[in-house]
Amino acid sequence: MKKLKNDKLPCSDNMIIYTIGFTKKSAEEFFKILAYNQIEQLVDIRLNNKSQLAGFTKMKDLRYFLKEIAGIEYYYFDYLAPTKDLRKLVDDWESYSSEYLKLLKSRNVLNRLEPDFFQKSTVFLCSEPMAEDCHRGILTSYLQEHWHNMEVVHL
Repeated sequence: MKKLKNDKLPCSDNMIIYTIGFTKKSAEEFFKILAYNQIEQLVDIRLNNKSQLAGFTKMKDLRYFLKEIAGIEYYYFDYLAPTKDLRKLVDDWESYSSEYLKLLKSRNVLNRLEPDFFQKSTVFLCSEPMAEDCHRGILTSYLQEHWHNMEVVHL
């Protein structure tokens, strides 16, 4: 992929990536938010997306609900999830952020994610209600540093 002079990867004009956490949202509220924002595809970036604690967002159930309720495609990108060891650092946000960024770089995320994938209205899903307390906020900031014309909207 061709790089620009400022070392940012080209992407479509005014690309918007949304993020959402499901905690503290009812299923009704969650799906209404996605529908209102005309989301076409959801990318699950959670480490634990199969546990009972995930409620209506357990991977298999969520894939079905998204398609049936809102016509949204479901994807799981495990290489965007933190590791179990990294999650132990979550109480030390500075260390957690630093280590998660190192993980993204070691997993070669910028070469694995294609900006063209985000031509469709896309939302990153995680658990935390607020992006500033979640790795999805770190991830989207990292992508903004490297992708040209990318906007982030935290739902």
